[in-house]
Amino acid sequence: MNLASIIEGHPAGHVALISRGRQTTYGSLREQVADARSRLSRLGVGSGDRVALLIGNNRHFVVSYLAVLGLGAVAVPLNPTSPANEIERELVAVGALAAVVGPTGAPSWRNIERDKVPSLEHVIVTEGELAGAVLLDDLPTGDDVAVVEVSADDIAVLIFTSGTAGAPRAAMLSHANLLANIAQANDVGAGGMIADDVVYGVLPMFHIFGLNVVLGISLSAGATVVLVQRFDPSTALETIVKWGITVVPGAPPMWVSFSMFDDAPRDAFATVRNASTGAAKMPEEATRRLLERFGVELAEGYGLTEASPIVTSSRSGEIRIGSVGRVLDGVEVRIVDESGDDVLLGDAGEIWVRGPNVFRGYLGEPEHTERVLTADGWLRTGDVAITDADGYLYLIDRAKDLIIVSGFNVYPKEVEDVLMDYPGVVEVGVIAVPHPHTGEAVKAFVVAAEGVHLDEDALIDHCLVELARYKCPSKILFVDQLPRNVSGKLLRRELM
Repeated sequence: MNLASIIEGHPAGHVALISRGRQTTYGSLREQVADARSRLSRLGVGSGDRVALLIGNNRHFVVSYLAVLGLGAVAVPLNPTSPANEIERELVAVGALAAVVGPTGAPSWRNIERDKVPSLEHVIVTEGELAGAVLLDDLPTGDDVAVVEVSADDIAVLIFTSGTAGAPRAAMLSHANLLANIAQANDVGAGGMIADDVVYGVLPMFHIFGLNVVLGISLSAGATVVLVQRFDPSTALETIVKWGITVVPGAPPMWVSFSMFDDAPRDAFATVRNASTGAAKMPEEATRRLLERFGVELAEGYGLTEASPIVTSSRSGEIRIGSVGRVLDGVEVRIVDESGDDVLLGDAGEIWVRGPNVFRGYLGEPEHTERVLTADGWLRTGDVAITDADGYLYLIDRAKDLIIVSGFNVYPKEVEDVLMDYPGVVEVGVIAVPHPHTGEAVKAFVVAAEGVHLDEDALIDHCLVELARYKCPSKILFVDQLPRNVSGKLLRRELM
């Protein structure tokens, strides 16, 4: 077993990737991956080693990812545009031996202080030059290195998530976890992909939605992935028409943009047979506009990083607007009350998930792992839902305090901790506010020390140094005090 083997067995001449207008066949992709595997092996990368990937959505990401997995090493996809401080913290947390950096990640990498990451021995660039780094193609190669057989529980990917346990931590996803979810989702009867599909790949590969739903499922099916670095509705529609895109997965902000694109032709999605969304709640009015304007039936699903990620899909039957569909075959779901007992049909309760796709836990965080994984393997998601008599799931709430910006999880405490480090800040409260393009945005309430004047722009700039841009407040209000209950707990619901 090895997840890297998903590219095996497909016709050599069939196109696997389209990146920057260049087509790569499955035969060529296998050769490129084998070459990269040999070079990384000669460098000393082997079983269990952690290799960070700071690469945008392009061919180099796919080749590096599969080469790392094939060696039995652990891939650690990171947001290449995150600030240096955040990248340093993540590299330290996973004990990265090596980092592969693409042009998208180079600007942040130039500010990395290598001595803060003692485990890091090698920095490799996919193209161009970077101080202290070696070009992947310049590494020595040698005899072919076969794909390493791994056990089902061996970790394939460490992916940072705010997930169900609060602060960002590295979720351990095994080869078996990821392969199980690919198999669960890739059933043609459930709307899975086929070899003739051409998939729009704009979801970032450092996010589990892009990594396993777009890339993993597509390559396993022998489909073609059109890799896109950034989203723009106009150029996206040009890409869909040019390449005859048949499958378009995307977070809600992308679909909202399409639904409001008045200049788009009514037949813009004529080739698309499968349009899907997840990672955040899809606005129902936007779903209806897509159907009325373009004839696009948007299938909403539910998942989370810790489940590799898909739990439910609307592709296995009737699409019901407002529902995230039914549970995938091979996945178990319970809706439970505060005592852990199953609720009555139609009553609200927390979603618990069990199956071979459920993760191995959080790296180096046994206490947090125990909070979300029961002794008999149930994953407590923290999300609240109801089900109907036909087994359709409807989300009505989500993990407490979680903010979702363009499909990415932001926990208030992480932002609050960064703001609290700024001189003169004595209290901070962070909440979600509606945003027309990203779904939600981060808003902060700050109490300054007596006699101290704080500047909103300076505080936001401070956050931009420490956090990825989507985590940073778009608005900061200065207040005299924060609302708290008798025990001193912050009452976020009173912050508006």
